[in-house]
Amino acid sequence: MSSDTTLTALAAQLELELDGAVELRHQLHARPGLSGDEAATRELVLAALPGGHAATEVAGTGAVVRVGGGGPAIAVRGELDALAVHEETGVPWESRHPGVMHACGHDVHLAALVALARAVDRIGGPAPLLAVLQPREETYPSGAQDVTEDGILDREQCRAAVGAHVQPLLAAGTVACTPGGVNASADEFTVTVRGDGGHAAYPHLTRDPVVTLAHVVVALQSLVSRETDPMSSVVLSVTTLAAGTAANVVPGSAEAGGTLRAMRTADREFLQQRLVETAELVAKAYGCTADVRITRGEPVLDNDATLTAATQPLLASLGLKVATDLRSAGADDFSYFSARMPALMLFVGTHGGTEQLHSPTFLPPDERVRDVAHALLAGYVAAAEQFIPRP
Repeated sequence: MSSDTTLTALAAQLELELDGAVELRHQLHARPGLSGDEAATRELVLAALPGGHAATEVAGTGAVVRVGGGGPAIAVRGELDALAVHEETGVPWESRHPGVMHACGHDVHLAALVALARAVDRIGGPAPLLAVLQPREETYPSGAQDVTEDGILDREQCRAAVGAHVQPLLAAGTVACTPGGVNASADEFTVTVRGDGGHAAYPHLTRDPVVTLAHVVVALQSLVSRETDPMSSVVLSVTTLAAGTAANVVPGSAEAGGTLRAMRTADREFLQQRLVETAELVAKAYGCTADVRITRGEPVLDNDATLTAATQPLLASLGLKVATDLRSAGADDFSYFSARMPALMLFVGTHGGTEQLHSPTFLPPDERVRDVAHALLAGYVAAAEQFIPRP
C-alpha cells in the first residue's frame, strides 16, 4: 500500500477513535500527576490502549507498548506528567488534585497517541508503532534520557521517533514541521561568590560578595551580546539572587542562578566555558572567589531533515497548514530521542494569540486532540516510509 493510501485509511479510522480520545483527555486532565508520580496516569492510558499488547515498564513510572506485530518499529512519544499549577479554567473536568494541572497539553498529546495506536491496531499500519508513555518531561532527572538509556528502544528495533506538542503561538489548524534545531539545549547554573563579610558601616574592611556578584551578573550579559555570533540563538538569563539576612551586615557569600540555552551544540559548550571563566575572573578582580556549578539539561532538539521533508506533504494532505520556520529557545527532553535516532518534533497550533503554556488558564480546545493525532499520524507514516525497508 502506498503512503497516501495508508494515510487516508488511518485518517478515516482516526475519526472513529476521536470521541473516545476526547473522553480520555477529560479523564487525564481531571486526574493529573506530577513528575515521578505518574503511575495512575500511566495505568489510565494503558487501559485505553488497544488490548492484547504487553506493556513494558520503563523509567520508573513510564511504559512502552508495541502495537502492530514484530520487526523494526517507529516510536511515538506521549508525556505523562503534569505541573505544579493551580488550575483556573472552571471546566467541569478541571483538575481534582489541587495545585496540580495539565497546563502544558500533555493530556492532549496522550489522548492523540491513544487514538493513533487504536487506529493502527484496528486496520494495520506501515510499521509497528511503539507507544512510548514517558514520565518526567517537566523536571530532572529527564524521563526521556532514562528511556533512551534503558536500551528498550534498541531491543524493540526502533528506527525513528515522532512527537508533537501543542503551541499556543500558532493558529489552530497550523502545524510547524521545521528541519534542524527547533528547541534549544537547556542548562542551569549557580554562581556562588565568596568574600569576607563584616559590618556594613565599615565596607573597606570587607570583601563584599554582593557588589561583586552584581558585577558578575552584568558581565555575563556580554557573553551573549559580545562573544556570540549575532546570527546564533542563545539565551543567558540570571533568574535568582540570594544574599544576606540583615541590613547592617555584609554577608560572606552571595548566590545567583539562571538558565543557559543555545540552538547549536558548539555555542552551548563555548558559553559554559566562558560563564565559568567570567565569573571567576570578575570575582578575583574584587578580591572574592566564585564557584560555578552547571547542571547539564536537555541537548539541542534537532529534527531530521529527511523525515521533516517527508512529513510536510502528508500534513498538507490531511488539511493542516504547514509552517516551516518555528524555532524556540524553549526545551523539551524529546531531544534525547533526536540525539540517538532520526526524530521529528511537530508543533500543533492551538490559539494563535498570547495564551501561554504553563498558565493556570491554559486549556486547548478538545478539537486539538484531532489535530495532534493527525500530526502524529503524518510523522509516523513518513518515518515508516523513510526508515523501515519494505519487504
